[in-house]
Parts: sequence; C-alpha cells; structure tokens
Amino acid sequence: MTRTYDRIVIGGGAMGLATAWKLAESGIRVLLLERFTPHHHRGASHGATRNLNNAYREGFYLDLYDEAFQLWRGLEELSGRQLLTLCGLVTHGDAQIVHDTRGSLLTRNVSVDLLSSEEAERRWRGMRFDGDVLHSAHAGRIHADVALDVLAELARHHGATLIYGQQVVDIDRLGGGVRVSAKDEHDNISTYEAAGAVVAAGAWSGKVLGGIVELPALTVTEEHPAHFQVRQEFRDALWPSFNHMTPEIPGKDGRIGAAYGMLTPGEGVKVGFHLTGTQVDPDRRPFRASDAARVALSDYVARWFPGLEPGSGVEVSCTYTSTESERFVLDTVEEITIGAGFSGHGFKFVPAIGRILADASLGVSTPPREFRLEQHAASDAQR
Repeated sequence: MTRTYDRIVIGGGAMGLATAWKLAESGIRVLLLERFTPHHHRGASHGATRNLNNAYREGFYLDLYDEAFQLWRGLEELSGRQLLTLCGLVTHGDAQIVHDTRGSLLTRNVSVDLLSSEEAERRWRGMRFDGDVLHSAHAGRIHADVALDVLAELARHHGATLIYGQQVVDIDRLGGGVRVSAKDEHDNISTYEAAGAVVAAGAWSGKVLGGIVELPALTVTEEHPAHFQVRQEFRDALWPSFNHMTPEIPGKDGRIGAAYGMLTPGEGVKVGFHLTGTQVDPDRRPFRASDAARVALSDYVARWFPGLEPGSGVEVSCTYTSTESERFVLDTVEEITIGAGFSGHGFKFVPAIGRILADASLGVSTPPREFRLEQHAASDAQR
C-alpha cells in the first residue's frame, strides 16, 4: 500500500528535522524518512555542542546567522529548553581575515572587541593567541543534541510523521509529484507519494540524488575533532568558542587552514581542524583518525592551549560533505528541493535553513542566490 503525504523529507539529521518542523508548521501533511536511529553517530548532526559562530565576512552568511539566531531563541521559548550559551567567540590568526570580519560585523552593529594577544591571554588564560583577537559576545555554542530533540518534538507537535530505520532506495518523478521507495532493516519495501520531496541526506546526498538531480561536486570526508581535559590549575578559566586561522594547519587547495572548538560541559574542550580529513564512502568509514592526524592535533593543543592536557583527547568521528567553495547547496529542481554540501559549518544556521528549504519546496520563496545550483555551476566553470 502506498501512503500519501503533501511533502516527504529525506534525512532526519538537523537540517531534515528543521525542514520537517517548518513544513508541518505550515499545516500540511509531512513525512520524514531517516535511515538510522535518532542521534546516530554515522553522520554530521550528533554530539552535544557546536560553535555558534558569527565570524563571517560575507553578508549573505551574516543574514543567515541573524535569522537563525532569532529562530533559535524562538525554539527556546517554544520548548522551554536552553539551546544557546552565549559564552562568546574569539577569532585569531590571519590578520586579514580577523580585520575583515571585524569590519563586516561592525557594519551590522554587532558587539565586537579587538584585543591584543596579551590582553586576550590574560582574559582567557587557558589559551594562547596569534596576533590580534576578535571577540564577539553575540556568539558561543549550541546545545546540538538538545536541538535535535526539540526539532523532532515540534515537528511531531505540528503533525509530522517521523519514521526511522527507512533507507530511501528510489525516488521517481510522477509529473507533479514524487514516489519514494524505502526499505527497512529486513529489506521490506514501503512506498510513499507526495507533491514534492526535500532531500537533506548529508553524506548520502549524492547517493540518494544520483541520476535524479545534477549536483555540484560533493566531497565526503571523515573528520576527527577531540575533547581534551582541562588541567586542574585551569578549572576556573573561562572558555569562549574559538576560530584560529593559521598556516600551521594544511588548508584546502593551498589555502590557510583553521582550527575551531568550544567547551562541551562534562566532556572537556572540543578542538578540531577544519576540513583536513580523509575522503571516504559514508558507508565504509574507519571511524578513526590516522596516527599522524592524532599526533598533529595533540601537538597543536600542546602549543596553543596551556589549560588543556594534550594527551587526553577523546576522539569524535563525523562527516563533512563539502562543495568546492564550501557554500551550501539550497535549491529546487521541479518537485525536489535539495539541502546539501554544508561543508562543516552549517549547524549554526539549522533553523534558518529549515525555513528556506520548506519555503522553497512550497513555492513561497527561492533560496538565497549564493547557494543555488546555477551559482555553483558558474563557480565550477570559472575554475
């Protein structure tokens, strides 16, 4: 028997849940299909914390941040649960990036301070700093695992059906609609129809949409940040979230690399390198960093974090699904709306992206131009 809905969301990570919430909030019948169990560790949405990071130079990202911030606050009011901690964000390293970011934030009247490295080290004594330090008070960390629960609860509250353990194996266009086939763990096939579908399948986006929608190149890598324990003498130290742009870390295509992180209460301080992992098939991952990568991260912590035990790292394994530009893919092709390529920096924008994808699927509005497929095609053609 084929069950019918108004919209089907494929993928139950943060982006899919936010989209299901916004679609269901509009009053339509929504089905979400997720291959794994809630809070599974095979994708990019698990874990307790993420950076609430507003250190962007581009106005379109800052527009997205402002919308997401208001929606996060709204979700807190609706759920009665804390989703944000404004512990601040420090950005340091490459002077051009630091000063350009400061300029972009000041034009939007965001509260920022520029400190010397000596001033910053007195204020945040568990850290060392590289040149001028940009501090933003309008930032900090997101309680990511709580956010997933809140989004699922609100989607259900508005009538969405969430089905876990359903792997999508086929999407057929029907001319004015879609038929989605999915299998359970016993290979039993179920079919569902709707006027449209939203695919937010993370590392599996290419596999789900292969032969259906032509996507820009998406590279899936396995990344391995780690939580490091705070030294006893630094137990009372303050820990802002942080970005560090430095040539010490190999960046993509010869560009300057970056480290990032935040305090995760009860687990330690999370420190990771941005986009340095090995390319993988998401269904065939080692779930382990190489010995060389582990040593590199430990050495980095030893140099830049006097307040942490560099040998105490507890590794996290997650996937990045990245575009060449690291800009997201948000667009609609006929009955199918796509949210993909979040390139390791999408979580802070989750509720805004859910709104964008829901509106795009319903024909209310189109996604921002910078994220649409034609922009990726134009960018790829220039390379």
